[in-house]
Amino acid sequence: MLADDENLIRSALRALLSLEDSVEVVAEAASGDEAMAMARAHRPDVAVLDLQLPDLDGISVAAAIHAEVPGCRTMIVTSHGRPGYLKRALAVGVGGFLPKTVSASVLAEVVRTVHDGGRYVDPELAAEAISAGDSPLTARESDVLELAAEGAPIDEIARRAALTAGTVRNYLSSAASKLGAANRHEAVHVARRHGWI
Repeated sequence: MLADDENLIRSALRALLSLEDSVEVVAEAASGDEAMAMARAHRPDVAVLDLQLPDLDGISVAAAIHAEVPGCRTMIVTSHGRPGYLKRALAVGVGGFLPKTVSASVLAEVVRTVHDGGRYVDPELAAEAISAGDSPLTARESDVLELAAEGAPIDEIARRAALTAGTVRNYLSSAASKLGAANRHEAVHVARRHGWI
């Protein structure tokens, strides 16, 4: 199964994989919700998921597929190969993580590897993840910073996170300090660059 919100990319992946022996695309999806519906309906052996889907990220979709369609293995194909994403993907059991710049033959080989229970991580992405280290942010700091990334004012962030405005300010200040950022906007930039939010 292929899940990518860009029709051209999804069509190209389908065409490339259809040229490969022992690989058949049984379903396609343009969103996370659609990917879940297709996974439930078609029970594919492998789901090839874009990291950035319009409604859910590919890592969340992979986790949901593992819970609801346990026989389906997952892999992420992305143009956003940041270290934090790789670590999150591996933590939920994703079997493959590779950039969209790979060749069709590598993609097909990774599909087969993941299908057979193996793992594949792009070597450059793996090296970046190792050198970047783990996120210094707590889960709550990450959540609040993610809400701040949308440009929401403190009061709205507080309401959406079920916190007081003072607590939100404390989390944002702590996150900025841990990331060596001058303010929350710079903290968002640093955290995103590393794939921590």
